[in-house]
Amino acid sequence: MTEKQKTLKEPVSISGAGLHTGQEVTITFRPAPENHGFKFRRVDMPGQPVIDADADYVTDTSRGTSLEHNGVKVSTVEHALAALTGMDLDNVLIDLDCVETPILDGSSRYYVEAIQKAGIVEQNAERKYFRITEVLRFSDPEKKVELLILPDETYKVSVMIDYDTNVLGTQNAHLSHLNDFAGEISACRTFVFLHELEYLIQNNLIKGGDLSNAIVFVNRLIGQDELDRLARFFNKPRVEVLKEGILNNLELHFTNEPARHKLLDVVGDLSLAGTRIKGHVIASRPGHTANTSFARILKHHIKNELAQPDVPQYDPTRPPLFDINQIRRLLPHRPPFLLVDKILSMSDHDVLGLKNVTMNEGFFVGHFPEEPVMPGVLIVEAMAQTGGIFVLSSVPDPENYITYFMKIENVRFRQKVVPGDTILFHLELISPFRRGISHMRGTAYVGNKIVTEAELMAQITKKPTI
Repeated sequence: MTEKQKTLKEPVSISGAGLHTGQEVTITFRPAPENHGFKFRRVDMPGQPVIDADADYVTDTSRGTSLEHNGVKVSTVEHALAALTGMDLDNVLIDLDCVETPILDGSSRYYVEAIQKAGIVEQNAERKYFRITEVLRFSDPEKKVELLILPDETYKVSVMIDYDTNVLGTQNAHLSHLNDFAGEISACRTFVFLHELEYLIQNNLIKGGDLSNAIVFVNRLIGQDELDRLARFFNKPRVEVLKEGILNNLELHFTNEPARHKLLDVVGDLSLAGTRIKGHVIASRPGHTANTSFARILKHHIKNELAQPDVPQYDPTRPPLFDINQIRRLLPHRPPFLLVDKILSMSDHDVLGLKNVTMNEGFFVGHFPEEPVMPGVLIVEAMAQTGGIFVLSSVPDPENYITYFMKIENVRFRQKVVPGDTILFHLELISPFRRGISHMRGTAYVGNKIVTEAELMAQITKKPTI
């Protein structure tokens, strides 16, 4: 069953402070057309420039994921992108009136609630997935970081974090289906260790931060004077360390909330690959640098795979639709000019044929004695014979008809064919049969390479009476 692309039913906005700038910012999610993807628009800049949510535009991952292209920058995008992906959306335009998204409570919860409020609608276009067929991997041995993706029928994410501290050790989190994102992952907040928080405060890097948008882990003894100083900085009456080793700013939603938040980040960052994926992501000690590096690996792997020709697949153990004897009953050609060995499949609009090329072919005697190459005209002839079988199969008494080719155009020879090759011929109708005339596009493949392309026009007529 095919799935349809999805977008928002109506626009929805959220406002809050940017984590690092401290500026008040409004983010607006807007419906977008089919095949639009996720894009950010800086409505505060002249001309309201747009930047794609693209892994190749990542410029900074020190405290969140930042994108920049052609002078347009957006920062801390991972939580918003995680919400869009987790809510099963495909096409959204994201308006920002500042360089940074609002941090809110440090999770995707409020983004998810806004999306639920706006509503989701299906679009007409079919959703396209890239199915992972081989293991892809990113690793940083020095930091003991590894992300890999395995073949799977759905999109899954598993995360392991491992902090060698007395308050946060090893945790695991798993997302088996995007349907679980809203309830199991979206509310999980970012976390920080106290020594990191102190560094950020001293370097004026979290102007919009407060104790309501991060879990703060305390992994050392801390005096009351320091707690009082933190209380004054965050404008709190009192700050203390709870028995779980966290500041008393909030309570954990889950015992493994840090691992779940890292999973949230993985979902958001990997959306920068730009394509829906079917595969199981396994991330060990992930972070924004590793996530976005892996997103680039995924993006370029997908791009390279999609650039490959759409080679027809066949099972050599499966009986053909027509074997050579059945082909002989359809075609008037005979050896050495019968150049199709099997018809593998046929529909009302296309046909797939096969020829095994051996050194015993007569034409190799002179073409060429020292470097045998199948003549291009014979590849086109074999393609034409495959098309002829397709045309003749459209009449109830094919033995009484013959096919004549009227025109062959746009022939291209891309690779040579040599002994030992197996050629697949795929012919599909360019236009419906009309007055006994068929117009077909033919492509010949050896392995995953296109060797020949051509457009052929043929007419079917009754055999003359002898």
